[in-house]
Amino acid sequence: HGQFHDLAELFRIGGKCPDTNYLFMGDYVDRGYYSVETVTLLVALKVRYPQRITILRGNHESRQITQVYGFYDECLRKYGNANVWKIFTDLFDYFPLTALVESEIFCLHGGLSPSIETLDNIRNFDRVQEVPHEGPMCDLLWSDPDDRCGWGISPRGAGYTFGQDISDQFNHTNNLKLIARAHQLVMEGFNWAHDQKVVTIFSAPNYCYRCGNMASILEVDDCKGHTFIQFEPAPRRGEPDVTRR
Repeated sequence: HGQFHDLAELFRIGGKCPDTNYLFMGDYVDRGYYSVETVTLLVALKVRYPQRITILRGNHESRQITQVYGFYDECLRKYGNANVWKIFTDLFDYFPLTALVESEIFCLHGGLSPSIETLDNIRNFDRVQEVPHEGPMCDLLWSDPDDRCGWGISPRGAGYTFGQDISDQFNHTNNLKLIARAHQLVMEGFNWAHDQKVVTIFSAPNYCYRCGNMASILEVDDCKGHTFIQFEPAPRRGEPDVTRR
């Protein structure tokens, strides 16, 4: 979310690309002061090390949302016109929506969709477009897990809420162990849901420069074991403040 110094801190703690493989789950722009720099670095790394970094699309990688939450205005302020904004938002249409790690961790920005039962459903639809207001592509970027069973109306006005019964069925159908997603501020940087079948990862510390939250990275090792690395905002000097769990 435009927090460039915290992205640099993330690489300092997690390891530089390409020494470490990275998968980012969206929302690189808006709200923070350095959206241009943040998304430029990630895209440059993707061009330089295409096999080492994956950048998924978030609900903020969209023309409509960026005109409201800061990226459009930032481009105007820094470049004097909207050309850079237009080029980036055209590029966002090509970002993948989901990723599969080791055939068992399903990664995406938001959550599940009542229109999607299998991973093949996702492979089969046309993602190269502006994020629609409704439908499966919208749901993948906007939905949230919920304590209540079944599908629910999302208070966000897009996507759905989905209960543990939904995520259990989806994981079973697709032979998945875990759904990893972002999209919601969690104070510890990560939060388990649905009997540890769904995890929210939030990597923007002190979100919007005022929320006071930790951030985290989910580290998956060669044996498919995972560790959460928590970190705080980029310090002015000295060593990073890291907690391993």
